[in-house]
Amino acid sequence: MLAQEIIRCKRDGLGLRRAQIDAFVAGLVDGSWSEGQAAAMAMAMFLQGMSDAETIDLTQAMTRSGTVMEWASANLGGPILDKHSTGGVGDKVSLMLAPIVAACGGFVPMISGRGLGHTGGTLDKFDSIPGYQSTPDITRLRQALRGAGCAIIGQTTELAPADRRLYAVRDVTATVESIALITASILSKKLAAGLQGLVMDVKTGNGAFAASHSMALQLAQSLVRVANGAGLPTRAWITDMNQVLGDACGNAVEVSEALAFLHGTRREPRLLEVTRTLSAELLLIGGLADDTAQALQRVDTALDSGAALERFARMVAALGGPTDFAERAAHYLPSAPTQMPVLAPRAGWVGTVATRDVGLLVIELGGGRRQASDRVDPRVGFTQLVHIGQRVEVGQVLALVHAAGDSAAQHAGARLQSLINITDNAPPAAPLLIQRLGG
Repeated sequence: MLAQEIIRCKRDGLGLRRAQIDAFVAGLVDGSWSEGQAAAMAMAMFLQGMSDAETIDLTQAMTRSGTVMEWASANLGGPILDKHSTGGVGDKVSLMLAPIVAACGGFVPMISGRGLGHTGGTLDKFDSIPGYQSTPDITRLRQALRGAGCAIIGQTTELAPADRRLYAVRDVTATVESIALITASILSKKLAAGLQGLVMDVKTGNGAFAASHSMALQLAQSLVRVANGAGLPTRAWITDMNQVLGDACGNAVEVSEALAFLHGTRREPRLLEVTRTLSAELLLIGGLADDTAQALQRVDTALDSGAALERFARMVAALGGPTDFAERAAHYLPSAPTQMPVLAPRAGWVGTVATRDVGLLVIELGGGRRQASDRVDPRVGFTQLVHIGQRVEVGQVLALVHAAGDSAAQHAGARLQSLINITDNAPPAAPLLIQRLGG
């Protein structure tokens, strides 16, 4: 089957047959499709769009392009579940959700990624934990899942290799924003993880990839339709990303916040609401609760009893981290040499936050990558961030900057101050949980 004929078919707006999609994906993996042909195909898919049937076929073909995890022989005794977020500033929900679901009887092999654009990456957060192995071999992964009930790791070379090549092509050909290709990219990795249930957190707002509600809705609908069409029971929530989620953004500082959450010493209300809601959805999908009220009660019990914290500690130890990390996190997590408060220049209410720019500011501090080869400084970021609708007085702390030096801290502090808009009147309350799809 000639590559140029398959490209011509999609270029002219015709639907692709499964055999044509299979040939395209095989060509990505074995190299028989050149870079030019792969780029032309990505652009044709972007411009002409993909039907649900085509997207399902593409997703399944990319799933089959590498190893597909099989858990039946492991006899784990519970459903295989996962959650995925489209990315946000300060989004550390995965760090709490995975051990919560594990404490409730689920098993969570969470394939996570590194920072992308202005959004932080879950793996970058775990890299701040000494010894933690985010790319274990399959034997260690199975041991961690059996012992802790959860394992947050990165994509291995064996999982969905076609997706890695196609994403690299999309990244340099201005075709990243295709809803169909985003859907196939996300779900091929989730299907390769052998899941039995998935919940999607689709962010919208000025700190999200999908800035408009219409785009977020389109993406969420695509993810739910295609996942369920491919045999993976999936639900989605569209959630607000017009401000940082939680009190911190960075890497080590977010791990610290997650541990405070699990210990129960500090649970920022918005972060708690999203975490409880998404965790409960997974319990419902996995048959671990009969209704929403029971699911939320089980989540609360896992948190308040310390069972979720225990699962987190087991996971860290099973993947090479310190055995006493949960109790002595401050001893192990790196801290920035300069910590400087950012003060409110006037009294009023926090009206808006330029959330995307806050995420980019973390990258400027060294907490993310400008290029793929850049090293990440796990120490830097912001803590004690104020929230929209909060009343502040002159000189009150808006945030605490964590930086590698005084100059960087002063620059970041001045910039952050300009990104937090203080108004004379309290802004109208906006919902955090915007819309639920599926189920």
